[in-house]
Amino acid sequence: MSKLAAQNQFLDLSDYGRPLAKIFANQLKNTRFTPIHVTLLFGISGLIAIFCILQNHYFLASFFIILKSIIDAADGELSRIKNTPSYTGRYLDSVFDIILNFLILMTICFVSKTTFWITFLAFIAIQLQGTLYNYYYVILRNKSVGGDTTSQIFEDKSPRALPGESQKSVDILFEIYTIVYGVFDKIIHALDKEAYKVKSFPNWFMTILSIYGLGFQLLIIAVLLSLNRIEYIAPFFIIYSFLIFVLIAIRKAFIQP
Repeated sequence: MSKLAAQNQFLDLSDYGRPLAKIFANQLKNTRFTPIHVTLLFGISGLIAIFCILQNHYFLASFFIILKSIIDAADGELSRIKNTPSYTGRYLDSVFDIILNFLILMTICFVSKTTFWITFLAFIAIQLQGTLYNYYYVILRNKSVGGDTTSQIFEDKSPRALPGESQKSVDILFEIYTIVYGVFDKIIHALDKEAYKVKSFPNWFMTILSIYGLGFQLLIIAVLLSLNRIEYIAPFFIIYSFLIFVLIAIRKAFIQP
């Protein structure tokens, strides 16, 4: 089952790992592995990438960053194949993502000449970029006929646990999610308060927007690492964030509620 109806599907530049993720998930469909096990696995891949950066093995770090993106897509695929949607997995995935983003950037700061504050600003920029992408994408998924509604447009209260998961686990992970993502969500919502009223986003717009997807962001980091341009990573994402205002302006000008 796709996240979107056929007419809403677009070329997602951040989702390049999906074909391999589907193969991986299909290999696990008849095993005892759960989507949460796969989520833990992408966390391990991210930690290995961090270790490789610390050892100055940048090309190898790039490999594990890309691998992390592929595995990151596989947990959702496995959930759909096994028909086991989970708020626990949804929030755990997001919390792991932001922790790994922070650790990867701080590791880059540690081994390069980039200052802490430039790196921290780059982290904020990356999260705002990703939040804009997720904001519009979740709106599209919720408005798409038969789309995936596990993620809500406004995450203002803990959802009711789905069959097979603990309400307590969902509540705890929701609180953590709210703490680490809440500020970014509020900023993006404030910048485009009317976006949720849009019935659908054109495929061309979503494809452009997908350059802010986590997979594409990690691809950029991997490419710069493999080219031994580690000191360019933080400044690049700070400058890259100015496209946020361009994309919001395009939405307001051409995609009306």
